[in-house]
Amino acid sequence: GDRSSADTAAAELSPEPALPANASPIVGTFYTSPAPDAPAFVEIGDKVGPETIVCIVEAMKVMNEIKAEMSGTVKRVLVENGTPVEYGQPLFELEPV
Repeated sequence: GDRSSADTAAAELSPEPALPANASPIVGTFYTSPAPDAPAFVEIGDKVGPETIVCIVEAMKVMNEIKAEMSGTVKRVLVENGTPVEYGQPLFELEPV
């Protein structure tokens, strides 16, 4: 795809993850688990597939389940639980399998 000059400038300011990262499809609040007392959807080292739910992004009181969109191993969680995320913000760093 074409990269606009704005994208290029932003990429230079913040180093991109070395590995592919799945990005938030919406603006909202990032949660690593379905409920405060529930275990996280994925832990570092977990293997995920394209359909694996890795987190929730809550927007306007709607809990949106976010899928990994690729197969790989979770290497890093790039966002703190309960913090706001922007559209397109990387959430997890995944090592492809």
